Amino acid sequence: MTVKRIMGIETEYGISCTSNSAAHENHALLSFEQIQAVAKRNPHLRHVMWDYGFEDPVHDARGFHMPRAHVNSDLLTDRENFRSTNVPQPNGARIYVDHAHPEYSSPEVLTPQQALIYDRAGDAIMHEAAQSTHDDSNAQLPLTLYRNNVDGKGSSWGSHENYQVKRAVSFNHLATIFTTHAVTRQIYTGTGRVGIGEKSEKAGFQISQRADYFKTDIGLQTTYDRPIVNTRDESHSTSEYRRFHVITGDANRMDVPEILKLGTTSLLLWALEECVQREISYDDFLQSMTLKHPVNAMHEVSHDLALTHALEMYGGEDLTAFQCQLRLRSWIYSIAAAVYETDSRGEPLWPDDETKEIMDLWAQALKDIAQLIHADDNERLTLKESAARLEWFAKWQILESMRRRKECAWDNPLMQAMDISWAQMGTNSLWNKISSRTQKIASDAAISYAMGNPPDNTRAYTRGMCLQKYAPYLTAISWDSAIFSNNEADKPIVISLANPAQHTREEMTDTFTAEHKIEEVLSRLA
Repeated sequence: MTVKRIMGIETEYGISCTSNSAAHENHALLSFEQIQAVAKRNPHLRHVMWDYGFEDPVHDARGFHMPRAHVNSDLLTDRENFRSTNVPQPNGARIYVDHAHPEYSSPEVLTPQQALIYDRAGDAIMHEAAQSTHDDSNAQLPLTLYRNNVDGKGSSWGSHENYQVKRAVSFNHLATIFTTHAVTRQIYTGTGRVGIGEKSEKAGFQISQRADYFKTDIGLQTTYDRPIVNTRDESHSTSEYRRFHVITGDANRMDVPEILKLGTTSLLLWALEECVQREISYDDFLQSMTLKHPVNAMHEVSHDLALTHALEMYGGEDLTAFQCQLRLRSWIYSIAAAVYETDSRGEPLWPDDETKEIMDLWAQALKDIAQLIHADDNERLTLKESAARLEWFAKWQILESMRRRKECAWDNPLMQAMDISWAQMGTNSLWNKISSRTQKIASDAAISYAMGNPPDNTRAYTRGMCLQKYAPYLTAISWDSAIFSNNEADKPIVISLANPAQHTREEMTDTFTAEHKIEEVLSRLA
């Protein structure tokens, strides 16, 4: 059992401009300006396009292709106007405009710990680029970015997770168990939000930013009638695997919620894979953990600051989100104990430090939630250790303290302003003022390294090194390929990167550490 698998994060950012020009309300234009600012960081890569040859945005995990004529144009992410907004990065990432928002797609990594580091590296790259528009006297549109998911006026944008999972696992089973996890993991992964409802129709504070925007259980779409389980099946891998695309998460500023969001989901996928491989029956558990009304439950959990609302389950026993999470963790624990040996205390002998860290953090998060359940609001304001690990709770503490001091309601503009300031990237933000109180996992040194260097243990290493060392010969790059110009023929040279677990540093170090001619490099890559 391990949390290790191919994974990555896609983060869309809110964006604004301090200019008085009419352009400050055109978010698509501002996003293009942000991408141009990013491109200036590596001008030698401007000519490298993104290769869409392997994109298949209408392939549904339920076993069919949706006719392109029948889908919303937002789903067609391989269409022409998407192509000119891509800026491949030397660390193996991709930065582009997605649905009028600047987006950073991290390189493929193998652990939640790496995913966190490379996501934070994306924040740093994007913020530095935005800051350059303030420092440049010729810049017309000084930009500010926000790491959040909503504007409180009806619009929402994503922070998506991607996990490689074996196709041997029934997608229906995967969807069922993940739905319960997505609905209930909010209690320790939520970032907190001022306002109830898509347009903040009701005053108040809730646990998750994204919860109110989900309308259906399952579907291919991501920007309208949002489903809890997204069925897009574009694996960017070999036929043995699918890419499980998760759109329910909040864009965390705190490290612990983000690493738990990734780690706990990876462990659930492992449990399903292990049950299939070892023929372990989990039918009874699956039924007991199936929600009757997932969309309603998603909203109810987010609105329930008391953490005591019981959800209807098909197993007949109503469970709170906290109880669901206890059972999911216990299920994984029991499978691990059966698969691996245990120590004298009955603790599974976890196969690696990364897995043990996630299981320990998960246990601590649930202890924190238990403490909140048994505390009233006055007592909650004193729980500083829990606030160092639970983002929504940390935000609630600060805003609730201010609300009491100012004797104002949740719909007071000050509350909304503080919520936005939490998300704002930069030294003047609320987050910057309080971040030292939170539990850090990703070190500044690791983040700085990841800004300019790809991970060693996936194909992202080769993608990043091609961009760093052989960019003049590159014409396009993608998750699955590197395309080089061919001076001797009209047809370009396409290097396949189909397997995300190959073309690693260990395999390719001789190719990129020596000063080989391009012909030798292409021969080695092929």
